[in-house]
Amino acid sequence: MASHRLLSAFRSKIPAFGAWITFSGTWAARTVALSSEHISWILIDCEHGLTPLQPGAAETIATVAGLGSQAPSAIVRIPATGICADGSAIWQIKYVLDAGARGVLVPMVETAAQARSIVSASRFPPQGTRGFGSPFTQASWGLSATDYLEQANDSVVVLGQIETREGVQNLQEILKVQGLDGVFIGPYDLSLSLGHPPPSPDPVPAIEETIQDILKSSHAAGKKCAIYCTSGEQAAKRAQEGFDMINVTSDSGAMAESIAKNLAVAAGQSIAGREFGY
Repeated sequence: MASHRLLSAFRSKIPAFGAWITFSGTWAARTVALSSEHISWILIDCEHGLTPLQPGAAETIATVAGLGSQAPSAIVRIPATGICADGSAIWQIKYVLDAGARGVLVPMVETAAQARSIVSASRFPPQGTRGFGSPFTQASWGLSATDYLEQANDSVVVLGQIETREGVQNLQEILKVQGLDGVFIGPYDLSLSLGHPPPSPDPVPAIEETIQDILKSSHAAGKKCAIYCTSGEQAAKRAQEGFDMINVTSDSGAMAESIAKNLAVAAGQSIAGREFGY
């Protein structure tokens, strides 16, 4: 198996802390990747962030990989959502994995069929239908083409995002899909989909109950469970609860919060807690 920071955390059964990349450009991702010894992954957000799949995500992956073997694992969230995950997202998964991503996150996975399609697009035969031929992928991983082909199926992390009513209803079947490494809880869209306001900063009790049910079901099925947080305090709480992969902050959120805090201090004022932060 070709290891990387996120996989190492999974194997060690320790919480894998990461950060969301919403800005475009390689320097933002590089700065975040070098920010802390505690960061084991970054997620390049091509769904709601400003980074395009090509060439933006590919350039960012290469920049982070260039930091060395201990660099955070570069994961990419593709734009395709919902029903697009069943078939028409294949080309997007191909793009990010050929660029050298250590994993892929697909938003709004709602059915086992969609999960199977994601897995198939992410694995080489006989486990899947992923095509082989990019001259750039193995260089990003620091492997020969032969070694990458032999090891990628066990090393690329495949995650589906659970953030809709349908995804929750079909969770047990989704979790049965072989080759799906885990699910990622999106508490904002999950809240909205189930008729509740977004977290501010924490989810309402009804959504929190659903989140805990997803966590328990994932572990019972032998899958990893990840969640999006917006602060270190939230992330520490989720780590204690047993989440395997936890987003701690985002580049844009951390920058805005730090600037606001320091300017308030400079002006002799205190800054109130943010009611809504992403």
